[in-house]
Amino acid sequence: MSLFKQLDAVRMARADVIEARRAMAEPAGALLARGRKHPLGTVSAAAGLGFVLGQLNVHPLRVPGLGALLSGSAAELVMQAARLIREFSEGGFDPS
Repeated sequence: MSLFKQLDAVRMARADVIEARRAMAEPAGALLARGRKHPLGTVSAAAGLGFVLGQLNVHPLRVPGLGALLSGSAAELVMQAARLIREFSEGGFDPS
């Protein structure tokens, strides 16, 4: 393959990624808004998923990405970030 064909392939792949991101932005935003509107439903879904994984005897470390999340400092960091995001989204941060 020539260099120009490879560059064209990369440009086309980038355009595909941008289009896929645009296509996913609206449903993802709607899902996040629904989660904010119905927090009990979100927690119930998470609890239900945990129950199902437990019944299927799926070890949490076999779920991709969950092992790193459960490791000591990463879990604390995620917890602090979630707390900060929640406080900022509720208007608890007053920059003035």
